[in-house]
Amino acid sequence: MSNFKTYHAKSQDVETKWVLVNASDQALGRLATKIASKLLGKDNPRYTPGVDLAPYIVVINAKDVNCNSSKDFFWHTGYPGGLKKESMQHRLEVKPDEVILKAVQRMLPRNRYGRHLLTKLRVFSGSEHTHQAQNPVEINDN
Repeated sequence: MSNFKTYHAKSQDVETKWVLVNASDQALGRLATKIASKLLGKDNPRYTPGVDLAPYIVVINAKDVNCNSSKDFFWHTGYPGGLKKESMQHRLEVKPDEVILKAVQRMLPRNRYGRHLLTKLRVFSGSEHTHQAQNPVEINDN
């Protein structure tokens, strides 16, 4: 029998990090998977389920993400005949930040922990962002 104890990370022991991800010319699904994995802390060797080890993630150039899908978004307004439809290409032109945000949101747990992790994601459609003061470290995991 060994004397090793299992390490369990605690949220107060985690230092805050900021990461910059450039979304230009990346596939939407692969980008969202990479971001969701970072938010959950799965790439961290100290990973502990339910403990927030995630860095804050800033995504830039959301308008340049590759999406060859012919997917349509549907929603209902709540009124009779209120079924609305919007194509993926139109949504990428109008609200590209929302496309990445929704793709990552659907890969996170559907509980208060997942909603908390989503607050650590900041998506910008252009190359400018408002988090220069945090000195985000750019990652290149293509």
